[in-house]
Amino acid sequence: MKNKFYITTSIAYTNAEPHIGYAMELIQADVLARYHRLKGEETWFLTGTDEHGIKIARAAAAANKDTKAFVDELAAKFEALPAALNVANDDFIRTSDQTRHWPTAIKLWEVLQAKGDLYKKNYEGLYCVGHEAFIKKSELVDGLCPIHKTKPEVVAEENWFFKLSKYTGEIKKRIENDELKILPVTRKKEILNLLDDAEDVSVSRPSKQLSWGIPVPNDPSQTMYVWVDALSNYISALGWDHDGGDFKKFWPADVHLIGKDILRFHAIIWPAILLSAEIELPKAIYVHGFVTANGEKMSKSIGNVVDPVAMVEKYGTDVVRYFLLREIPSDEDGDFSEEKLIARYNGDLANGLGNLVQRVVTLISNNLDGEILFDSNDIREEDKKFLDLRDYFDLDKIDNYINNFQLHKVLEYIWFNLAFIDYYINEKQPWAEVKNNKEEFKKTMLMLVRMIYRISSLLWPFMPETADKISEIFDFKKESAGLEGRRLKVRKSGVLFPRL
Repeated sequence: MKNKFYITTSIAYTNAEPHIGYAMELIQADVLARYHRLKGEETWFLTGTDEHGIKIARAAAAANKDTKAFVDELAAKFEALPAALNVANDDFIRTSDQTRHWPTAIKLWEVLQAKGDLYKKNYEGLYCVGHEAFIKKSELVDGLCPIHKTKPEVVAEENWFFKLSKYTGEIKKRIENDELKILPVTRKKEILNLLDDAEDVSVSRPSKQLSWGIPVPNDPSQTMYVWVDALSNYISALGWDHDGGDFKKFWPADVHLIGKDILRFHAIIWPAILLSAEIELPKAIYVHGFVTANGEKMSKSIGNVVDPVAMVEKYGTDVVRYFLLREIPSDEDGDFSEEKLIARYNGDLANGLGNLVQRVVTLISNNLDGEILFDSNDIREEDKKFLDLRDYFDLDKIDNYINNFQLHKVLEYIWFNLAFIDYYINEKQPWAEVKNNKEEFKKTMLMLVRMIYRISSLLWPFMPETADKISEIFDFKKESAGLEGRRLKVRKSGVLFPRL
């Protein structure tokens, strides 16, 4: 039976248009999904939108729009974003979908209630609208939410609460032994510390305060709050409410990929809900940092929010993908600027990969009539030793980077090997070889084509458009398995990455 791989992103909050940070999360998830597809695993990649809550209702009112019309407009932009980024997601879930999503949220609520894990009480606390969550006084910095830089509202009301504290011991055990793996390890330590102080959480709001959402079953005075509503998207999309075949096939999630600001919800509240409902826990949570703009946190008020679609239109999909995956460490904060993007483009793509492809194509076109026979018998002994070098495209090393959510290190490693190839070309000097010994020249070209073939294969999860272009240039794409014995017809094409 085929191995399966189920990956989810967080679901985007529909109170504002997509920004570059969310684009990065989609691209990271796409790399992981494509990599596991390459390994032959049956892969399912889910993304979507979180469309309920006070913040959204207020944003719609401020825009003088009907709430549903407001979220429909923004959800359409988020639904179109994967295609703009060449992200191959399999599904897109909306929490306002009363057919696909609501039945799971309602059933999950009823299961928690039947378990005795929901209770109603009066509560007074500090509420951060940006988080859509209550926040402790100890978490404030100078009286403000440390992330949203806003003063929380004092809220006193009657809510339904979930017995989170009942499950913290079990969650701690699962995280400590990596049954629920959290990467990077610094985030694992952070959650283990937070678990010691975890309290029961409010899972509803009065309907008079929050009418835009899913009504609490058998209690019309309350509206379901984000935890049971939004977090359940990961199973609603698979049809958990009706024991759907996709749920049986793909759950548990192999990876929840999220930003660091929502780790607490995914590593504490979501596992507790699943434990209460006796649903298997996800296997791993990968946590990325924030993308800043020219060293500052992105903010609509500052006016430095980067539109990912505009960047793609200006520089191309793979250039944006490459920059976000290479320049910004997968598991840390990183900075976006067009100056840095252009420097990466010219240095790594135009002068590096693009120049290599152009040189080899030109040599084969000008000296071998654009054809090369792929025959392993023509590999020199010294080249075999080169191919056997431990640090020449070590696939175990790449697999380890991927499985430890260090996507930037994979690209760093591929470009390290590009430098290796440049060294090889300078050693062999094929421009001189072709004049002195054409047979040796052919062997050098065969070796270089092998190297480019490996690069295009490894690049595909990261830069699929570029990998496909290289495959077309070198005639790699055929139905036959492998390249052995094939006469490749190398064709001249436009420059892969013209200098900016």
